Amino acid sequence: MSRRKQARFKENIESEYVIQPGKAIFDSIKGNWSTLFGNTNPIVLEVGCGRAEYTTGLAELFPQKNFIGIDLKGGRLWKGSMVSEEKNLKNTAFLRIILQNIEDFFEENEADEIWITFPDPRPRLSDEKRRLTSPRYLRKYVKVLKPGGWINFKTDNKALFDYTLQVLQAGEDVKNGAFIISDLEYTFDLYNSSLQLLTFGIQTTFEKKYLQDGAKIHFMRFRIA
Repeated sequence: MSRRKQARFKENIESEYVIQPGKAIFDSIKGNWSTLFGNTNPIVLEVGCGRAEYTTGLAELFPQKNFIGIDLKGGRLWKGSMVSEEKNLKNTAFLRIILQNIEDFFEENEADEIWITFPDPRPRLSDEKRRLTSPRYLRKYVKVLKPGGWINFKTDNKALFDYTLQVLQAGEDVKNGAFIISDLEYTFDLYNSSLQLLTFGIQTTFEKKYLQDGAKIHFMRFRIA
């Protein structure tokens, strides 16, 4: 491990923003997020948050809400925590977990909204269950979200976007854990759509690169129950 990584991991251990294995709060945070933030404000999750541009960007715009970036990689959460510290954002936190375990860290209906920003498209068919918009994950989201909570999805990958639309339109049978989709809005060209207002002008590092390369950004939002 490089010295820089070692330094960042040490800072994560010391950071009040990062919740990860080894910290006492890690095993008791489920159902206690309002205690951590010191209020009962709405909770917004950025799953697979990467550098957490949406977690920190939205936290600046909406101080009346709490934002939690979720990722497995400590270096990514370090970046988000450093931005939060520099900007004195008291309404952010960063949770280091495998996303498939999200139900172990949030009670039912504990979150109000979810953002999925430029996830790994996992193009191989054998990796379908690992896609963050697969039925496997949608069933997890519906459990932690309050009824009627929004899910926002932003990507440059048309194949993943098409796949997600197919999943939403197909739904799931009761045996596998049904979910009902409503109020679906989407665009294949965000920056030539009025829906761009819903993304608040925030762009991730990857997004800026994709735009420079001439890619179109796809966006959707929907409610799930």
